[in-house]
Amino acid sequence: MPQRHSKNNNDLAFFTYDEKRKLGYGTQKERLGKDSIKPFDACCLCLKPFIDPMSCQKGHVFCKECILECLLAQKKDIQRKLAAHELQKKQEKDEEKEKLMLQKARELDAFDQQNHGAVPQYSDRNHSQDKPGFHGANSVKVTSYEEEALRTMKAFWLPSATPDAPVKVDAPSTSTVCPEGKEKLKLKSLFPVYFTEDTSERKSSSSLDKTYICPSCKVTLTNTLSLVALSSCGHVFCKKCSDKFMAVDKVCLVCTKGFKERNLVNLGKGGTGFAGHGDHLMATEFKHLGSGSGLGLVRPAAKS
Repeated sequence: MPQRHSKNNNDLAFFTYDEKRKLGYGTQKERLGKDSIKPFDACCLCLKPFIDPMSCQKGHVFCKECILECLLAQKKDIQRKLAAHELQKKQEKDEEKEKLMLQKARELDAFDQQNHGAVPQYSDRNHSQDKPGFHGANSVKVTSYEEEALRTMKAFWLPSATPDAPVKVDAPSTSTVCPEGKEKLKLKSLFPVYFTEDTSERKSSSSLDKTYICPSCKVTLTNTLSLVALSSCGHVFCKKCSDKFMAVDKVCLVCTKGFKERNLVNLGKGGTGFAGHGDHLMATEFKHLGSGSGLGLVRPAAKS
């Protein structure tokens, strides 16, 4: 029995739906796997299980050593940029003074030439040699006509007519920022975080990975749970226990220390700068067909 005509037809002036799917045309969606998501107990900088974790007010958790090294490196970079900016300001002032001195010297020479009819002589030999002209690099005499011609010349390929492009150093910001959230971050705004480790007998003794639980409901903490930390004492709970008990009583369930509403910090879960995060871990990629090539041109993937 012969196949359908639509399956054998390959001389169309456009691509069929089946051909577009095989070429990868359109928007492709794929859910990110476990390997593309940072574990909740990993540092946002070194991506390893954290040691002495500390969190910022936005809920980004870092190793204590990692975040201290990061802030120290930022301060050193700020000092370097400030020194470069101060040096540039000093150079600009010196150049401005030099321009004023040269302008006064030209005015005096013009006044002397007008009153005495003498050609101005430059005592500094290098000053006359540095002036650009048509007589060559070692020219001493430069007329006003040649200077005007050089200023209005359009031949940009000549070294004498090449404009300068000075690199300006803007004044840097003097505040350090969080490497994950890019908001302003100070060392005193960080607070230590304490996770409750699972020490029950049902946990395998041969397992090297630490397992953390909620100290209230004893549920194992994973990336699927939303976690809340108290900036006053640093203890971590799941979102359900926080909303059900602590938000009402305003007391920590571990150390019975009182806190305020602003001390509840939602810990960030999921990705880094290269992986997805949040609740919608869907990667999308759009491809459109190249003209005459038959291949798909890929636009960078967007992850939400």
